[in-house]
Amino acid sequence: MKLDVVNLDASKAGSIDLADEVFGLEPRADILHRVVRWQRARAQAGTHSVKTRTEVSYSTKKIYRQKGTGGARHGSRKAPIFRKGGVYKGPTPRSHAHDLPKKVRALGLKHALSAKAGAGDLIVIDNAALDQAKTKVLAAHLAKLGLGRVLIIDGPELNENFAMAAANIAGVDLLPSVGANVYDILRREKLVLTKSAVEALEARLK
Repeated sequence: MKLDVVNLDASKAGSIDLADEVFGLEPRADILHRVVRWQRARAQAGTHSVKTRTEVSYSTKKIYRQKGTGGARHGSRKAPIFRKGGVYKGPTPRSHAHDLPKKVRALGLKHALSAKAGAGDLIVIDNAALDQAKTKVLAAHLAKLGLGRVLIIDGPELNENFAMAAANIAGVDLLPSVGANVYDILRREKLVLTKSAVEALEARLK
């Protein structure tokens, strides 16, 4: 697959050949769903918690006599049937993470990249670097490229000035190539890769 390469000012900077085994696959929704679900499960805090009858603060004294009240027999205000009593089998802190084979994770990333390339939502730029950390300058460049909600993936190292400028623009995410993931790629309308990012991703996924 051949794609034009542009500079930040939207001028042409040549072309690049993208590997079909990484950018030319037919996207499969089931694989993308599995990988996104795996990612979000790992990100879930799992700090939900309720108090059981051993944890609520009440006296352990028998609340009323066993017989003669005309009501049910009870020994504790901590029972789940009472207001402010302990909760029976409620949520407790735990990890929501589950396993997913590495091959499926890699395949999911290939399908996410292929989905963007196939839909025409992939742009390759020469580099992601600025001389000064000026948000206004970067915003002007993105406007020239027609980019709004976008994920920009650079090579192994991020340009510090570019990263600082991008941090102030809503809807713009910036990642090094090692941080490329299915969820972030799919959640943004456009995907922008630098030439070094393309090289790093192809080396990682081939």
